[in-house]
Amino acid sequence: MNFHLYDAHNHLQDERLKPHLASIAAAVLREPIAAMVVNGSCEADWPAVLELARHYPQVIPSFGYHPWYVKERSPEWQQRLASYLEQTPAGVGEIGLDRWIKDHDLAQQEEVFIWQLRLAAERNLPASLHCLQAWGKLFELLRAGPRPKCGFVLHSFGGPQEMIEPLAQLGAYFSLPGYFAHERKDRQREAFRHVPSQRLLIETDAPDQLLPPERVQYPLLDADGKPLNHPANLGAVYRFAAELFEESLEVLATRVQENFQRLFGALQRRAPR
Repeated sequence: MNFHLYDAHNHLQDERLKPHLASIAAAVLREPIAAMVVNGSCEADWPAVLELARHYPQVIPSFGYHPWYVKERSPEWQQRLASYLEQTPAGVGEIGLDRWIKDHDLAQQEEVFIWQLRLAAERNLPASLHCLQAWGKLFELLRAGPRPKCGFVLHSFGGPQEMIEPLAQLGAYFSLPGYFAHERKDRQREAFRHVPSQRLLIETDAPDQLLPPERVQYPLLDADGKPLNHPANLGAVYRFAAELFEESLEVLATRVQENFQRLFGALQRRAPR
């Protein structure tokens, strides 16, 4: 292959992947994967994200409080987050809003999200955003700002099609996961057909959001025998995207590389192989 692949969102630090890290690293080297954004979710996993960034040059770390875990934050969480951002070039994320989870506290989520978004804006760092069933509120908060001038990525964008253009005008990039290749994800695929070409990114969200079984290039199982999404399945996600947009893999990869480097390029520590 004469092009490189870029994963806009995964969780390589996930405990389910830990026993497989050596084989995952070898597979990533076999594939033309130039960079992957590894997203921390809470204080407990930020150290693992930092360690991965120190060991694997493809890793771009991102540190943030995911809305699922905001109730677990310590009184010092803000200082801790800032300290991680000072230790290595990094983004802010995964952050966001989620009304889907049971017993959610949207007021708490908003407070934590706004603080983290402001931090990303102050340092002009790319932010990785999660949103489920809270698109109206997310748009309201983003529009109120401040937002990082470099932009932000809506990971696994599942929002309504009519919000794509207004969000893009605020600086959004839209990241497509392989999970949307499942037949039942018609609505999400149709929405992505309306994403501006200069705003498209690709992700695995490994170890979650598996591709349909027939598309999986690197099968992986957890300790209980349940399938996991291998980070090296990124190439399979690109192939799905090329089919979706009816263009060659090379053309798609070139476009995504340009988009990725526009958003995350300042955080990369070396040029692609």
